[in-house]
Amino acid sequence: MNLQPPATKIADSAPERDPLRDRSLYFNREVSQLDFNFRVLAQAMDPQVPLLERLRYLCISCTNLDEFFEIRAGSLHHAHDLGLAPGADGLAPATVLGRIHDRAADLVQQQYACWNDVLRPALADAGVRVLARESWNEQQTEWLRNCFRDEIMPVLSPLGLDPAHPFPKILNKSLNIVVVVEGKDAFGRAGNHAIVRAPRSLPRIIQIPEEISGGKNDFVFLSAMLSAFVDELFPGMQVKGAYQFRVTRNSELLVDEEEVDNIALALRDELVGRGYLRAVRLEIAEQCPDAIVRMLLENFDLAEHAVYRINGPVNLNRVIQVYDLVQRPDLKFTPFHQRVPAGIDSMFDTVSQGDMLLHHPFDAFSPVLELLRQAAEDPNVLAIKQTLYRAGKDSPIVEHLVQAARNGKDVTAVVELRARFDEEANLGLADRLQEAGVQVVYGVVGYKTHAKMMLIVRREGRKLQRYTHLGTGNYHTGTARVYTDFGLITADPELGSDVNLVFQQLSGLAPAIRLKCLLQSPFTLHSGVLKRIDRETRHAKAERPARIIAKMNALNEPQVVRALYRASQAGVQVDLIVRGACTLRPGVPGISENIRVRSIVGRFLEHHRVYWFANDGEPDLLCSSADWLERNLLRRVETGFPIRDPALAQRVFDEALDNYLRDNVAAWVLHPDGHYERLQPAEGEPPHSAQASLLAKICG
Repeated sequence: MNLQPPATKIADSAPERDPLRDRSLYFNREVSQLDFNFRVLAQAMDPQVPLLERLRYLCISCTNLDEFFEIRAGSLHHAHDLGLAPGADGLAPATVLGRIHDRAADLVQQQYACWNDVLRPALADAGVRVLARESWNEQQTEWLRNCFRDEIMPVLSPLGLDPAHPFPKILNKSLNIVVVVEGKDAFGRAGNHAIVRAPRSLPRIIQIPEEISGGKNDFVFLSAMLSAFVDELFPGMQVKGAYQFRVTRNSELLVDEEEVDNIALALRDELVGRGYLRAVRLEIAEQCPDAIVRMLLENFDLAEHAVYRINGPVNLNRVIQVYDLVQRPDLKFTPFHQRVPAGIDSMFDTVSQGDMLLHHPFDAFSPVLELLRQAAEDPNVLAIKQTLYRAGKDSPIVEHLVQAARNGKDVTAVVELRARFDEEANLGLADRLQEAGVQVVYGVVGYKTHAKMMLIVRREGRKLQRYTHLGTGNYHTGTARVYTDFGLITADPELGSDVNLVFQQLSGLAPAIRLKCLLQSPFTLHSGVLKRIDRETRHAKAERPARIIAKMNALNEPQVVRALYRASQAGVQVDLIVRGACTLRPGVPGISENIRVRSIVGRFLEHHRVYWFANDGEPDLLCSSADWLERNLLRRVETGFPIRDPALAQRVFDEALDNYLRDNVAAWVLHPDGHYERLQPAEGEPPHSAQASLLAKICG
């Protein structure tokens, strides 16, 4: 099924000279996304944050940067090759790539300064030592050398570079050492350069026993051990230098869905080669000679601006293992107990009496699991339908679906195979579900299914009752403890009917459908958002109170941005809470002086999407799986759903909007020139953390 979304009914046919199309009114999405990681890194530098949590933030910023190069930079290279037109900011891909290099170089410098000058010394003072090679004492060195000989060297396969051994394929983000050697080997071959690849089976962090090191929490990087003992791999030769490096490759899988008969088979074929796609970045030890850097750049077909010289381990994010290995509650966030709503032992009875709103991670995810588990066991349940975008490893959701199918239920799972970096896991769970008798659907050609929906059909007396779960986040028990998201469990017949129609559309060849309550992309969500913004604009022009508050992960859709600019010009007060990339420029006189943008970075990853429109005293609130991005509104299957219980809608407003607009601790304000400023409580103003207040209110 290849459904084309209808043209939006909100015409955006303004002439090219429309001042709201001025390129200067739009930040670049990639640079804005990159800037988010500076805000994450600021958490690592914040002395108010527990020390091991600061280490975790540093690693998150490093992992985010990896993914940025794998996806965003990779896509820019692709756009440059194809000669694609620039976006609303008017910047050509080559120009953006240059700006990315400058900004990323600054970020990398700050990351390693944070590690070398701040966190590593502070951790050592707290009794958690990540020992640099030059600090090893004689006993530590001897133990590490024996560990290298016994546990590491047997799995290494050094490769000398000569005409018979050309430069090897280097796997994406793998740890490697380029070695300069002199002398002759057993065959009389003169040494020059060799490559030592660290297999992924080896741990990147090694803990030294307390009786050897004298410290309970002493660690070294594998890269330090490889550099220190690499001479063991070249007996009879002299090692003149050893330099660690890592290459990052484009990881965006491009499958022409219209040209393949079986997307699952095509995706499996693509995954085989993902680790060896086009190189986009080279990280190498700071002291590496220029000649070797040039050799690597030539082999990876990279320009000089793609190299990043590193003052430390090239895979700094791997130090996250220290966070997991060190059992020091005093250096981590205080544990919290998620609220478990009453009545989850009998979910159908509870939900039939009223909607259940869950605010994760403060509310437990267990009601969702219980609803599905009870449905799998209940003889009155006839059918279960479920979307799966990211489910995680060993997912209880999948186990319950399997059990439901084995119990004779009609179970349908819409599995999105193209969930980035979860493709392989989703192929595996799709196989498992099919083996159990679940009908697995891979969605719609050309449109990722990103909507979060569960539908249960249950016979109750002489009628069939639908129970529905709609969410802003994934069906993933792990992220439900660290991402902020809303979930609605309801027996509302109109919502249930709408969700059923969407599932029919996904699994069959249904025509375009008219929904009563839900907005759905790529059909009505985009136009529905534009209509609501335009409605506030009309209210403001009629001198009625008008306001828009919206919370999301990212914003870049040009028509939405222009609609917000027009609303601001009409006098609508607009507050946007955008965690990551935001291409809208707030505070421009005559254009966006009534728009304010803030980003919240705290203990939990801000993930819920909530849109609120004042609507002249009759507020209109939607929760959604979609950000205000082009891809979400125009090229994905998403839903926007109302919270129809007024008390629950007020709770969403209070907890996710008003609460976050009052944050003066974890909030960053976006200025017209593009820089973010972290808010501080004004003199005499009490500090307010949105996340901390929810922990206190909901979790006690």
